[in-house]
Amino acid sequence: MTQSSVTIADIAIVGLGEIGGRFLDEILRLRDRGIRVVCAAQNSDTPGKQRAQAAGIPLKTVDEIVALGGAVDVIFDLTGNPEVRKDLRAKMQATGNRHTIVAPETMARMLWAVISDEQLGEGHTSRGY
Repeated sequence: MTQSSVTIADIAIVGLGEIGGRFLDEILRLRDRGIRVVCAAQNSDTPGKQRAQAAGIPLKTVDEIVALGGAVDVIFDLTGNPEVRKDLRAKMQATGNRHTIVAPETMARMLWAVISDEQLGEGHTSRGY
């Protein structure tokens, strides 16, 4: 299948641990449908981070992702860390960005259920907004 000439969504993934890495793999399969991973953030070295690098996805800090503004449609927060989510939302609000959606793990799990026949796994205990 050829890559779509129409971009449906430009996304960023924050957190490429077990859940984020598996989510990345599944999302990369959707490139031909117009879903594009424009960047990702992961502090520690994980297999997911390595796969992102191998796929040519730029690795950025959360601040650099926030600075992209409306160039990112959805930021998936898959860190499982409520403080990261709170910090990300505060930074987004401070920029006045009313375009980009910050999607928690719950949204990633819902999307996963639609696009994959596999189970995502237990993941993090804090999945809320």
